Amino acid sequence: MKFFSYESKFSQLLIKICYTCYLNVLWLICSLPIFTIGASTTALYYVCLKIVRDEDSNVAAQFFRSFKENFKQATVIWLIMLGVGLFLGADAYILYHLRQISEGSAAVLWTLVLAVVIAAAVVYVIVLEYVFPLLASVSNTTKAMLKNSLLIGTHYLFATILVFAVHFAMFFVVVAWFTPLIIFGEGLCALISAWLLNNILISVSGTREEGDA
Repeated sequence: MKFFSYESKFSQLLIKICYTCYLNVLWLICSLPIFTIGASTTALYYVCLKIVRDEDSNVAAQFFRSFKENFKQATVIWLIMLGVGLFLGADAYILYHLRQISEGSAAVLWTLVLAVVIAAAVVYVIVLEYVFPLLASVSNTTKAMLKNSLLIGTHYLFATILVFAVHFAMFFVVVAWFTPLIIFGEGLCALISAWLLNNILISVSGTREEGDA
């Protein structure tokens, strides 16, 4: 019966998974106005990092504490990322269709431009993966947060790929296989990502100067 005792690793794992359901609900509710997604995601990672580090934490209290403290900067960062994402998405859509209806040198030109947009989109995804976990861990300017997210993401490329794979796998499973798993959703993704990024974020937690990583 020790396997099912409160102190066992199995029981602690189940408790953490239950936390992800609760956090997922909090994240969804606080993200509903859309412009609050940045603050909500930062708060989600703040709590998940505490869970990964086995730090005593009142989940709801810590979530809303981080949400309030980081609201302004997280919202600015999110609106920047949202604008850039919409711009890249629109560009990719237009260029793809221009390439489809073009021939010869024009098709080659649109293909090259589309390749540049795709490369920019990869950079965008890397920054998006790291900027909110980083904001949940350190204090810095918005410019430095964006810059350091890219530097850290490219330096720790394997972790970056794993975090992307976690989110893609959750999306695929929910959409194509078992929709009720959406109850775990971003909460579980954030917990796994926090576990993958924990040591990286600890290593940069002393960063305070703009431009440092």
